[in-house]
Formats: sequence, C-alpha cells, structure tokens
Amino acid sequence: MADTSARLLRLLSLLQSAPDWPGPRLAERLGVTTRTVRNDVERLRGLGYPVHAAPGVGGGYRLGAGARLPPLVLDDAEAVAVAVGLRTAASGPIAGVEETALRALAKLEQVLPTRLRRQVEAVHTAVATAEAPPRTPRVDAEALLRIARACRDHELLRFDYSGRGGAPGVREVEPHRLVHTGDRWYLAAWDPARGDWRTFRVDRMALRTPNGPRFTPRPVPGGDVLEFVEAGRAEARWRRRATVLLHTGIEALHWMTPEWGVAEARGEHTVLLHTGGHSWDLVAARIGALGVDFEVVEPPDFTEHLRSMSRRYARAAGAAADGG
Repeated sequence: MADTSARLLRLLSLLQSAPDWPGPRLAERLGVTTRTVRNDVERLRGLGYPVHAAPGVGGGYRLGAGARLPPLVLDDAEAVAVAVGLRTAASGPIAGVEETALRALAKLEQVLPTRLRRQVEAVHTAVATAEAPPRTPRVDAEALLRIARACRDHELLRFDYSGRGGAPGVREVEPHRLVHTGDRWYLAAWDPARGDWRTFRVDRMALRTPNGPRFTPRPVPGGDVLEFVEAGRAEARWRRRATVLLHTGIEALHWMTPEWGVAEARGEHTVLLHTGGHSWDLVAARIGALGVDFEVVEPPDFTEHLRSMSRRYARAAGAAADGG
C-alpha cells in the first residue's frame, strides 16, 4: 500500500509538470506497466483529480481543471519559490491579498520539511527589502483581476480616471497589458477617442460595469509594452523637452534605455530623437553623450541654451590653453 501511495504521488507530480503525457512514457518513468498506469489514473479520479484520457496511438493523459483546487505536489525548488513569493505578496502594494497570502504561507510552512523551512527563512533574513515610499499608492486586487480578464478577453474597459491635476473623466479603452514597475501598476491601452496609445495608473482608475464589446487587439508601439510604459513614465517626469536630428544610424542607439527618449529612424544615417529631462543642462549632456553630430529641430530655447553652453566651454578651453 505504501508503494502504491508513493507511486500515486509520483504520478500526480508528473501530470502537474507537463500538459500531456503518453501512457507508455508515464509507465517508463514510474517503472510499471501501462495497465498499472490506467489503474492509478482511476485512483486519482476517485480522489477528485480530473485526469482526462485520449485514446489512440497519439493519445495520453492530461490533468484538467476541476471544480475545486486539489492538493498540489511541489518539488523542493517550487516549494521555496512559492513560500518566498507569498512572503513578498503579504507586504506588497496590492490591497486585499495580505491576509490571504499569510494564510497560504502558514499552511505551506506547516508542511514544509525542516531543511526547506530553513531555506525559506535564510532567504527571508538575508534579503533586505526597501520600504515602499509613503506615497506609494495601493491598488485593489479585485480591480487588477478585472483588468487582467478584460486584457485576456479583448473587451473594452470603461472607467473613471483622475489624471494629473485634472477632473475625473470617463474613459473607454482597448486594454492591452498590465505593467508593474516595482512601485506602481499601469495599464497600457489604445484609446479610440484620442486615436492613440495611452498609459493609465491603475490606482487612479475606478472601474465601471459592464465591460464593452470585444475588439481586435493591435500591437503596442515598438512591440515591447515594458519599454512603452517606461518611456511614458520618463516623459511624464520631463520638465524640458527637445527634438533633435542625429546624424547616425538607428543601430548605433541600441543601448539607449527608454528614459533617454524615443528614437525614430529617418534614413540610413539619420535618426529623429524625442528626448527631455528636468533641465536643459541634462538634455544637452544626454545628447552629447551620444557622441554624434546633431541638429536641433525644436524648441528655440534649447538652441539658445546650447549657444550659451558653447561659449562657456570655449572660455574653459581657452583658459586651459593659456595655462598650458
């Protein structure tokens, strides 16, 4: 009986590790016959596990989703990862999951072997986690789930939105992806009313029901939603903005991060760069660090600042030459 129970746990672990398992392969991994595999599958079904079987040469077994969550079989690394993740969630910025995460963590630690419990405690004590800034907004877990479902099902999302310094307004968008930057949650979405992509802070959204009709998803600009959101965050912090024409190829700028701005190829050796910063000195330093010739497209204030900088640097170069 002990051998049978151990084999059932091993079979359950295999079924949970891959979507499909041919019967002969399961038998080989377990060291039994295919008939024994069929009998063990029936035992798992009797315990409430929805194991589906497909007949034929290409058939096999698949663990399906049931009406209730069955016990999971985790290997050592998976158990440690789940425990660490639950500890993080219990102190994270998502409101409504702290207590649930702590309950799940207590259940998991109760059954962890001593050696694994020590590993979890070692990670917890060895890692220093910075406290979230006091102004870090908290988001509702249910709101995240509703937005995620709208992204998955390609349904228009309606919500009231409080933008920076503006009165709340009703928005209806095509949600693309949720993005977590470490301190905030954002929704990247196409805004049909404005005919452009927009980034919304989830903590400023008040969802309305029901969702709108389904839509056909479209690709996010640049193809990378993380870069799109990070570029939007950087641009929102800019006090000064400039557009310059760089005399170089786009491939030479592959190392640039989103905070530098948005680069658009305008030819084999020409790139249009939209950039900015909290001061003109920072914008000039950023463009100068590229090490290529450039022309200012706009604004005139930036051109005048560059003239002032050039005179200052020329005086410094002249003084150095005289001293030499």
